[in-house]
This record gives sequence, structure tokens and C-alpha cells, in this order.
Amino acid sequence: MSVACGTDADALTRGLGFDCHDVAPVVSVRFPWALAHWTMPLLELLIVGGAVFALVHAVRRYRAGDPINLALWWASLVYLFVTEPPLYFPEWFGLDRLYGFIFAHNQFTVQFMADRLPLYIVAFYPAFSQLAYELVRSLGVFRSRGPFAGSVAVAFVCQVFYEVFDQLGPQLRWWAWNPGNRIVNHPALAAVPMTSMLLFASVSFGALTYLVVRLAGGPRRGWPLVLRTLVAGVLTPPTMAIAGIPSSLFDGNTAVQAWILGAELALVWVAGAWIIVTNRSERPPQSAFVRIYPAVYLGALAVFWVGALAGDAGGPIGSGPYALACFAAAGLVLVALYRKARAPAPV
Repeated sequence: MSVACGTDADALTRGLGFDCHDVAPVVSVRFPWALAHWTMPLLELLIVGGAVFALVHAVRRYRAGDPINLALWWASLVYLFVTEPPLYFPEWFGLDRLYGFIFAHNQFTVQFMADRLPLYIVAFYPAFSQLAYELVRSLGVFRSRGPFAGSVAVAFVCQVFYEVFDQLGPQLRWWAWNPGNRIVNHPALAAVPMTSMLLFASVSFGALTYLVVRLAGGPRRGWPLVLRTLVAGVLTPPTMAIAGIPSSLFDGNTAVQAWILGAELALVWVAGAWIIVTNRSERPPQSAFVRIYPAVYLGALAVFWVGALAGDAGGPIGSGPYALACFAAAGLVLVALYRKARAPAPV
């Protein structure tokens, strides 16, 4: 067995339909129409296109005098490259005994790191951070409530928009979780580990947003924006570890851990929804990005879910009721956005 493809990785990737021993070590490219499922190239287009759209929007905001969007876009990539390699290759970082092998992605059009890191996942971080931040900013929350409340709202928006994707991915074999990993992947809600739902889908993006807003949102003499962006990205993973402490105190007792993680998720829902619902501040003009991309993202995921419900799937099934609740909440956020929209602005 090669270091990059141990027993668990071998079993998981074969279940996805490929051999992890037979991969390019740096980068691989394949035809979009040759992928395992029809949704996969569409997913790539949705996410990579969203990241490009988000970058264009961030540059416009920067030129208009607001560096936060651009700093958040790049800080998301810093966070990615700090977090993802240890997850894909825990043995390289001495973490295999601590965390074990966690998951594997399927093969997409462009893949890096021995086919462990798809290009669309690289694009997902900046696209998704911008989606959530721009929704909350455009609702006027940051202007009226400040960075902390705004970031809590971002954590909620991330939860409801991300989980419609996260609960579907295993079923359509976009990736596969290692069911034998009892350390990280349990407890789970249906096919999705609850630690991923809380720590990645909410805590990380909320903390990243808070750090960027605090560090990049005002003048810092002698502290360049690039350095502030790097610091925000690097400091984000420790916040996930802190949020995971309560459940980690009960390692081995998945029932208690599930209750703790569920309570923390409920807190994200209640606090984030309350901040958005009770916000009555004047709203800034809406950008083209926030008017278009969140709705396109949610609509595309709805199409993918219809395909899965029609039987065009085969992998482990996520929680339909939770995904439906997230769809409803995300839709209501969009209703709130469009209902009292001011005249659109170019930035």
C-alpha cells in the first residue's frame, strides 16, 4: 500500500468507482462528460463560476473602498490550504492515529493532490464565504449589529445553504465518508457527520468572517491587508477546535455527543435566525452577485435533489427532513433579501 492510499482509502475510492493507487500525484484532468454522474460537471460549473463571480464582485468592492470582500475571498483559500491537506493525508502530519482516514472525493474534471482535492472544492471556499457574507451584509446586519452578530448570522446562513449540498453529496457519490471512522464521522445525522455540520458548515465560516471583518475592516498602519488576510485564514481552524471541545469531552459516547452537537446546531439556528428576523436597519444597495448567485445556487441544488429523489443516485442517503428545513430557511432568507430591496448598485 502506498502512503497516499491506505486500506481505508482504497476501500472508499473503489466504492466510488476508481482506484486511488492509479492517480496522478499532482494534477489530473478528465472530460466533464466522462464523470460518474451527470450532476458532477454541473456542480463544478456552479461552484467555480460562483467563485469567479465572487472575485469580480470583491474587486469592485475593493475599488469602491471596501476591502472586506476581497480579504474574505483570499482568506477563505488560506483557510482551505491550512485545513484540507491534513484531512486528506493525516499520515503525513502524524494525525492518522488521532483522526484516522475521514473521507474521499470522487473524480471530477480537474483534481489535485493524488485526486484528493477537486478544483471545485478549492473554488467552494471563496464562493460560499462570499455568498453568506453578502447576504448578511445586504440585509444590513453588519451595519446595525456589528461584526459579532453579523458573523453569527453568517454562521446560520452558511448552515442552511451548505446543508442542502452536504446532505446530498454522499447520495450522488460526490464524495464518501469513511463509515469505519468512529473518531470523526460519528455521531452522524443520516449520512453526514454532525461534527462536519457544526464545525465546518457554521463555525468555520462564521469565525472566518468575524476575523476578516475585524482585521481587514479598518485601517491598520504598518499591517498590510495581505498579512491581515493571512492571519484571519490561519486563525480560523483553532476556532473549530474550540467549538468541538464540549462534544469531545464525551468521546466514545455517541449518544451524548449527538445531543451536544444538536444543541449547538440549534443555537446557531435560533441565534442566527433571530438576528436576521429582528434586524430593522436601513439596507445597503444590493450587488449583482447577491441578487443572482444565492438564488442560482439554491435552484441548482433543488434540481440535483429532484434527480436524486427520482432514483438517480445510489450512495448513502442524507437527512431529507433536515435538508428540506434548510431549503425552507434559505428560501426565507432570499425572500427577506428581495422583499425590501433597495435599488441595485454596481457594487
